[in-house]
Amino acid sequence: MSTTTTAPRTYDVRTHGCQMNVHDSERLAGLLETAGYVDVNSLPATARPEAADVVVFNTCAVRENADNKLYGNLGQLRPAKTRNPDMQIAVGGCMAQKDRSTIVQRAPWVDVVFGTNNIGSLPALLDRARHNKRAEVEILESLEVFPSTLPTRRDSAYAGWVSISVGCNNTCTFCIVPSLRGKEADRRPGDVLAEVEALVQQGVVEVTLLGQNVNTYGVEFGDRFAFGKLLRACGDIEGLERVRFTSPHPAAFTDDVIAAMAQTPNVMPSLHMPLQSGSDRVLKAMRRSYRSDRFLGIIDRVREQIPEAAITTDIIVGFPGETDADFEETLRVVRESRFASAFTFQYSVRAGTPAATMADQVPKAVVQERYERLLAAQEEISWSENRAVEGREVEVLVATGEGRKDTTTHRLSGRARDNRLVHFAVPEGAERPRPGDLVTVGVTYGAPHHLVADAALEGGAWSVRRTSGGDAWAALQDAPVPGKPGVSLGMPGVGRPATVSAPSCG
Repeated sequence: MSTTTTAPRTYDVRTHGCQMNVHDSERLAGLLETAGYVDVNSLPATARPEAADVVVFNTCAVRENADNKLYGNLGQLRPAKTRNPDMQIAVGGCMAQKDRSTIVQRAPWVDVVFGTNNIGSLPALLDRARHNKRAEVEILESLEVFPSTLPTRRDSAYAGWVSISVGCNNTCTFCIVPSLRGKEADRRPGDVLAEVEALVQQGVVEVTLLGQNVNTYGVEFGDRFAFGKLLRACGDIEGLERVRFTSPHPAAFTDDVIAAMAQTPNVMPSLHMPLQSGSDRVLKAMRRSYRSDRFLGIIDRVREQIPEAAITTDIIVGFPGETDADFEETLRVVRESRFASAFTFQYSVRAGTPAATMADQVPKAVVQERYERLLAAQEEISWSENRAVEGREVEVLVATGEGRKDTTTHRLSGRARDNRLVHFAVPEGAERPRPGDLVTVGVTYGAPHHLVADAALEGGAWSVRRTSGGDAWAALQDAPVPGKPGVSLGMPGVGRPATVSAPSCG
């Protein structure tokens, strides 16, 4: 008697945009695995289909040309969908929240569209679309369940994201995020810490706390010092080696957070502080609710208490009405701030934002010229700051995927405590660290975007500290996707604090 084995349905989650989306995609993968789907990347290369049975795009609406990228990707999948009508394509994230049914109108081969507030609905929507033989579009205006309550399949055995809040109460005129992710919703501190502790028990040695404005955490339950307290509490979790967070807002950045960073050993000396513009006039037009002197004051106080801190930023060039004088102010603040690196963007019109309809849109050629000048100035600063690290010893958390040239250079890669990327050599015959382990190495060269640490080849600093993160990574080498954990159940919720009215920073 013969038996027929039905091949499992496969999935592929493709992520665009910010760290919030990366974390949401881990939840989407967990949901699909729990529903019986299999990661297409877990199959041997020879056994993978042309395209997964379910392809999910977790989209961004902030970056330039986000629309073109989405519809271009959808167009590339259309032939595969034609050849396999049972294949399903789902679109989620900020672009889905913004465009809604327009996505199905422009790409009728899409099966499911879901929003930022109901990622937990994806498996049911896929089933409904399959049963009803039509596209299912479901966009909720407010959060259905906090993402932490959903199953997750983390990308890393030794590092994890922990969302402490979602949404945003700010009214920046260039940003569409508040209208797509809604007002800020905060988790209870106990829930956050319970999730961090659970991750540490699974082998995680580094967590990154996530929030649209991570340092306004506590606005829902009326504690403006809640974020600093949370950082200090993370310092009491045994086995947690590193704590990072992203992204704070300068307007809400308080001195107690600086003190918590300086006084909590496992909170890393790295800070991403979005500037956006150095011109007070432009900052006012952006509704950023701080000015350049306040921003520079924060930078000064951070460096007073954490001299080794590496500070990074975001900058927009060519905001409507930006003059040459305004741009020179941005260059001034950049030079005074001495950022380790900067994410620089040319302003692009985002439909639905106040800035999209502002007068005095800056000509593209002018924006391009300013952008290139800013890049050149920041490149010089980054290189100088990295050269200043030469000769020092740094502690590196060994990582996977950080060094694209590691195979040819025979180096390993990871992040220093200040979040600089470090490529380091392993001396011949020495113990080879695993991803998730910590090494101490000597920096021999500072490049504009990374450090090289080859001192061990000449008898310089070299030590390896094996960690539970390395153990967790090693234990997963026989997993379908080596080094990638299986599904973890979501954290149980114990309710939310009552909502209190929160002032806008506009």
